[in-house]
Amino acid sequence: MIQVTRLDGKEYYINPHQIESIETRPDTTLLMLSGKYVVVREAVEDVIERIVAYRRRIGAFKNEE
Repeated sequence: MIQVTRLDGKEYYINPHQIESIETRPDTTLLMLSGKYVVVREAVEDVIERIVAYRRRIGAFKNEE
């Protein structure tokens, strides 16, 4: 799970494996596999860094080598 912040300042965690795409509209918008959109305060680059850190933590990259 990665931590993100909604526009209202509430912090919560989402499963990065459920993110289908990330867009800037101009706010960072995550499209989930469920079809739900999640708008967050973090920049796209920050979200990507958190996803990479999470995947390193769980050892996901070992399976992709």
